Amino acid sequence: MKLSIGNLYVRDVVFGEADSFADGVLTINKQAAIDYLMGEDEHITSLDIVVARPGDDTRIVPVIETIEARCRMDGRALFPGVTGELAPCGDGELKAFKGCCVTVVGGTWGSFGDGVIDMGGEGAKHTYWSKLINICLVGETDEEFERYEQQKCNHALRWAGHRFAEYLGRIAKDLEPEDTETYVFDPVLKRSEERKALPNVAIVLQPQSQMEALGYNDLIYGWDMNKYIPSYVSPTEVLDGMMISGSFMPASSKWSTYEFQNFPTIKELFAEDGKTLNFVGVIMSNLNVALDQKERSAIMVRNIALNLGVDYAIVTEEGYGNPDADYVRCQVILEDAGIPVVGISNECTGRDGKSQPLVTLDEKLNALVSSGNVSELTVLPACKTVIGCLEAMNRDGMSGSWGYDEVLGKSARDDGSIIMEDNNWFCGDHISGFSVKTMVEM
Repeated sequence: MKLSIGNLYVRDVVFGEADSFADGVLTINKQAAIDYLMGEDEHITSLDIVVARPGDDTRIVPVIETIEARCRMDGRALFPGVTGELAPCGDGELKAFKGCCVTVVGGTWGSFGDGVIDMGGEGAKHTYWSKLINICLVGETDEEFERYEQQKCNHALRWAGHRFAEYLGRIAKDLEPEDTETYVFDPVLKRSEERKALPNVAIVLQPQSQMEALGYNDLIYGWDMNKYIPSYVSPTEVLDGMMISGSFMPASSKWSTYEFQNFPTIKELFAEDGKTLNFVGVIMSNLNVALDQKERSAIMVRNIALNLGVDYAIVTEEGYGNPDADYVRCQVILEDAGIPVVGISNECTGRDGKSQPLVTLDEKLNALVSSGNVSELTVLPACKTVIGCLEAMNRDGMSGSWGYDEVLGKSARDDGSIIMEDNNWFCGDHISGFSVKTMVEM
């Protein structure tokens, strides 16, 4: 499979009478975009589009989703099964707007899986998104049934974000890219002897799929991953819109759709493919609730890996807590099969850093990469501008903030300053590999 992504680099985003891109400036007809999106979903009651730039004294909350704006040259849907009819992913040509992202924001209401992005100041260092121009889609819906629920599907706004990313991506269709990324994934059984002589390396992805009620989990080709069992996929499929992020998972631990589209660890494996390793693909697994479900998935991952002839594996989970059991069991069963593993995840060591980092551990886990401690407290001053609703931090059960604490008070203070756990940074631990944090030896 061969996937080519032609990149156009956005240096500013402005509003104007016609959609266009020239000299690094993306111009959006704001009203036309809003009319289109509201016409696609009757449950959206209001929308606005607001631009936040790197360095702005701006706080965005509650952030629901981020997506890269792209267009497929052959007319296939950007996200098959969601923005259009089902079709294969993983090969063909795309155009992509780099340096920006579509950021979906709740106008009033947040939920457990939503987070915070700071565009400037000390808070900007906590997420990759502060480096991008955020084209914020801020909306309200009539989804009254979940308004006061801690867990929200945020269906109307999430899917509006995916449609908006495709809508903006079409602006690039007839434009010449500044550069092109090309990813070639040759059939595993038809590779050269030189390639086969290299160590066979696979990556095991464990996207969020724990919610048995449908509509909250990650989607694969539009299919709720709670109904999914482990299988083998091409890494180019992951980079090409096969996956869509869900709404359930503590904010810092999530993989947004943008992260699936650009999964840095997969790109690093491609960069070494044929040089230091033979990249044999992605084992797409899941995260479960019951122990027998966890064991079943681990067994299936093991058997896929053995039949592929995997010599080394990377295992990475979206989330922490209950998913740690899937994450650890998968590594242990691979190690028992003679396949050395590197695990990548964040950790929850408590605010003092002294608690057990994962819910369950095993002595066979001897190569773990930490992408951050979700429990660490951050205190930040007020920002000049808030996009969304700061009160959502106090009211809506967001994963790293609270309405009252007898010592710390409330997360969003009356003067606009905030105190929260790093849990609340949107995709802040970037388990996919953006790596905004480093380890410090004490």
